[in-house]
Amino acid sequence: MSSKIGPGPGSVAVRVTPPPSRTRLLIAFATLYVLWGSTYFAIRVAVVSWPPFVLAAVRFAVAGGGLYVFLRARGAPRPSARSWGAATAVGALLLAGGNGLVCWAEQWVPSGETALIIATVPLWMTVLPWLARRAPAPRPAVLIGVAMGLVGVATLVGGATAGTRGSSGSTSAVMAGRIAVLAASLSWSLGSLGSRHLPLPDQPFVATAMEMLTASPLLAAMALAAGAWGRFRLAAVTPAGWVALAYLVVFGSIAGFGSYVFLLKHTSAARASTYAFVNPLVAVALGAIAGGEVVGPRTAAAALLIVAAVGAVIFGSSASTPPIPDLP
Repeated sequence: MSSKIGPGPGSVAVRVTPPPSRTRLLIAFATLYVLWGSTYFAIRVAVVSWPPFVLAAVRFAVAGGGLYVFLRARGAPRPSARSWGAATAVGALLLAGGNGLVCWAEQWVPSGETALIIATVPLWMTVLPWLARRAPAPRPAVLIGVAMGLVGVATLVGGATAGTRGSSGSTSAVMAGRIAVLAASLSWSLGSLGSRHLPLPDQPFVATAMEMLTASPLLAAMALAAGAWGRFRLAAVTPAGWVALAYLVVFGSIAGFGSYVFLLKHTSAARASTYAFVNPLVAVALGAIAGGEVVGPRTAAAALLIVAAVGAVIFGSSASTPPIPDLP
């Protein structure tokens, strides 16, 4: 559909894209909520037979490489060297530091707990610019939300680990995993904030493909440093591990992010950002139903605090730009 601006032969044709149907919007929201929320459980299934950093390296090499080739074949311009440098920096924080640490931690930390801690990313993205004096003080409702979120995280991280069927490690291993997830959420936040000021390509999908491609060798190096490549045997990967990897590549890295980009274009930023407090609920429920993860009073109380906190931060913030999505 197109229209013309101005009369006569010198008028300029402008292409007008009709708004998407309600059905397409609902499908996009459902995809974002369910698929991204389920990737935490998929990671937990995958790390049973995949070394965590190897898993992440392979996932992003396949997803990023396939997406980049597809976009270039469709006419996307060749990125500049400066763009590749920016993508490397963002990919290191978002995917190598963020997703890599999540994969490592989920060897011991239940997927529901992991998702709840990662849900604090919008909180960090609100507080960090303020602390760095690059943004005005948040509104009182936002500060209350941040305080609630911190209490929720403290409830999770400081809680007892004994008797958790979803955890297969010792108390010290689970605690180390929780701290790693906290570090992952901070890494995601720093990468998201930094990406706004770096010369990344204008096309979000091209930038994402580049970030995945540059993060993959970094994750491979992390696997090498951890000694994972020497112990890894492809034949040891179970059928469930292969299915989980395929799920993460197709539905986590491509379909989930695609739905987010679609919603940012066709709905409000606040509505698109609601994934941040819906995903943890999906992850907790899936972990309990499919993975036998215990949802005790501590986890339930922390979930209530964190979800309410993220809602307060998203809807109480005066910023119009939503947090850049994580790629669980």
